[in-house]
Amino acid sequence: MKKKIILAYSGGLDTTVIIPWLKENQDCDVIAVCVDVGQAADWKAIQKRAMATGASACYIADVKKEYVEEYIWPALKAGAVYEDKYLLGTSTARPLIAKVLVEYARKEKAQAIAHGATGKGNDQIRFDLGITALAPDLEIIAPWRVWKLKSRQDEMRYLAKRKIPLPVDKKTSYSMDDNLWHISHEGLELEDPSAEPLLKKMLSITVAPEKAPNKPEYVEIEFEKGIPVALNGKKLEGAAIINQLNKIGGANGIGITDLVENRVVGMKSRGVYETPGGSILYYAHQELEHICLDRQTYAFKQQVSLKLSELIYGGLWFTPLREAISAFVDVTQQNVSGNVKLKLYKGSINAAGVSSSDSLYNASLASFTTGELFNHADAKGFIKLYGLPVLVRSLMEQEKKSGVKPAALAATASKKPKAPANKSANPKKTGGSRGRPKKK
Repeated sequence: MKKKIILAYSGGLDTTVIIPWLKENQDCDVIAVCVDVGQAADWKAIQKRAMATGASACYIADVKKEYVEEYIWPALKAGAVYEDKYLLGTSTARPLIAKVLVEYARKEKAQAIAHGATGKGNDQIRFDLGITALAPDLEIIAPWRVWKLKSRQDEMRYLAKRKIPLPVDKKTSYSMDDNLWHISHEGLELEDPSAEPLLKKMLSITVAPEKAPNKPEYVEIEFEKGIPVALNGKKLEGAAIINQLNKIGGANGIGITDLVENRVVGMKSRGVYETPGGSILYYAHQELEHICLDRQTYAFKQQVSLKLSELIYGGLWFTPLREAISAFVDVTQQNVSGNVKLKLYKGSINAAGVSSSDSLYNASLASFTTGELFNHADAKGFIKLYGLPVLVRSLMEQEKKSGVKPAALAATASKKPKAPANKSANPKKTGGSRGRPKKK
């Protein structure tokens, strides 16, 4: 009986090569699984290509709704951003893809799962850890870690030798990953950090900011418990909101990120990301949190957000810590509901108003006019106690420099505690042991 291998198939160069390579190097049936997380793809053509290159079957799994609700929204609610810029487009999709691959492996009674991630990248970690967390018994095959092909050019020659049509252009193709949330670009001139990205050639869903309209565009987003539920007054499903904001943001040059990031494997890599809809939603969500969260919660959540971004980026989605952090975030979002209006203009996003029935903003407190809830005179005592460590340290520094104890400290030290005063020189003896005369 032939070995069955589930292949995470995208129809790109790597996975197009992997099908014949697996069949040539192992006595196996290759079952291609395409996971639809919103990428722009001609699934019929991809399915046809998989079968033509040797797959015994090719399945298309549409999981866009699950991707938005179970992976994108948790990252958005947390405000998770990797290294200040990256909105985790690829990182959030990989654990879901791993989950789907495991599901098909169980259905097909496969013994292994293969993927096209390279030995240099982050995706191998995300796929491997996701599969391991859900199905530790399955073998994981990553051809890039074992085959003799060393480059994309080697892959192209491999296909040409077997008369298999190339799925990419030889000269102008960036290495790309796209889904509902973003599009990433790597390779070509981006491999030189000193080179300016050729945005006109590269961008897929976004215009360069200088090419955006000369008139600003406004959008209004409604949130319920941290989750976007309506756009411009119209209730919509999550995927529809993201799709519409991708179009609106893309037309206004929003969400272009050029980042040299630290990969999990230790090297730095450069990529350009298009995340127009995601950038708008992150900005809007943060504006709402500014009026709905108290200072302590907001400050601690910033630390949690940083840790969560590292976990997601590093492929540690299916872990107790990620689940615990997401549970904490969900609690913080109970009162993060309201409407946010934003102004988009040539690549920039600015707040144009925010409102919430759960707002902690109190006009009578914030106003310069003294209200019943706040007495300006109370601030003096508060500042004195709040800044007491600052005062004490400053006085001690003065003493070190001058050799003279500052008056404030000297006065404090000279005041010795008084002994409790007796109410009577000869206290009246009453009943009880203290009042009885001593026996002679």
